[in-house]
Amino acid sequence: MSLAPDFDEVIDRVGTHSVKWDCMQDLYGVSPEEGIAMWVADMDFRPPACVQGALETMVAQGVYGYWGDDRAYHAAIRWWMANRHGWQVEPEWIFTTHGLVNGTAICVDAFTQPGDGVVLMTPVYHAFARVIRAAGRTVVECPLKLVDGRYQMDFDAWEGLVDSSAKMLILCSPHNPGGRVWTAEELQATAEFARRHDLVLVSDEIHHDLVMPGHRHIPMATATDYPVVMMSATTKTFNIAGTHSGNVIIADPDLRARFAGRMAALGISPNSFGLAMATAAYSPEGAAWLDALIAYLDGNRKVFDEGVNAIPGLRSMPLEATYLAWVDFSGTGMSAEEFTARVEKGAKIAVNHGPSFGTGGESWLRFNLATPRARVEQAVARLRAAFSDLQ
Repeated sequence: MSLAPDFDEVIDRVGTHSVKWDCMQDLYGVSPEEGIAMWVADMDFRPPACVQGALETMVAQGVYGYWGDDRAYHAAIRWWMANRHGWQVEPEWIFTTHGLVNGTAICVDAFTQPGDGVVLMTPVYHAFARVIRAAGRTVVECPLKLVDGRYQMDFDAWEGLVDSSAKMLILCSPHNPGGRVWTAEELQATAEFARRHDLVLVSDEIHHDLVMPGHRHIPMATATDYPVVMMSATTKTFNIAGTHSGNVIIADPDLRARFAGRMAALGISPNSFGLAMATAAYSPEGAAWLDALIAYLDGNRKVFDEGVNAIPGLRSMPLEATYLAWVDFSGTGMSAEEFTARVEKGAKIAVNHGPSFGTGGESWLRFNLATPRARVEQAVARLRAAFSDLQ
């Protein structure tokens, strides 16, 4: 029997080639020796023991050849989706990409042409726009509506923003950075919006396992009969992002054939370490670890929200999913440069800047709460000190 995970353990990641800790000095001017890394979306926790065990088995065998016989891998994915999400997946629907940013890039390549528009509901995960523009496509921003402190879709306003040049829509579900878990009605309305505009619908659901108590994620593929390109991964759920493994799951035969064609043309095949770790993670042991993780993250959320919302002018959006707190600083009356400097130079916390997420992110910063609670408490204390003149 494995021991319960110790999420309170402080693991020193400095000097381990961690982008989160070893790059924050260059990117944000925050020293890892005295700062707190709360930006890029990986966790400061060890993955489940079953994942470590899978790696140790590979190392003990000592031969690192080509991966073959993926039946156990596909069975693990199918088991997880059926048991955790009520979604029945067939093996032939599954493609493995080098992470979901790579999966997004292949979707852009497979389903659009240079000059086409790709619809994003902003603010949203910044890598989408980066990939779209790098591919010579146009980002079509459809701003989310802020209602009573949480995001809502605004289809009436969006009708006038999407024309025939748009060919694809990327949904972020659950939403990053806002942490919304979209309802069945919102998902169905999104699919109908895609149908009206003849858009290929891509649903990035990488955070689908990281849902706070009292909320339930609904896979887009189960919410509509409109064809959907589904993207999921073990990487966020189990903190194994360094494997760069993701799954693009496509039930529709036509979309699947088009995607398969681009995969073949690009010569993409999976990483054996990533597949072994994913197979181990999608298991009863992995599920038990995840349940403990969610309870811990919910505790971090409560500590962070209570502390931040007590600072006049700051407001943390209610977190329904993910471990990424989205904080609005507009109530301070400060410019983005001033409140960001107070966070980075005053509190010495490295965070993601709101404008990078697109229209609507101008007065916001994103904080990663997937770290030992002592660090979350320390971050709150530092923020209180940095904005003490407002209290």
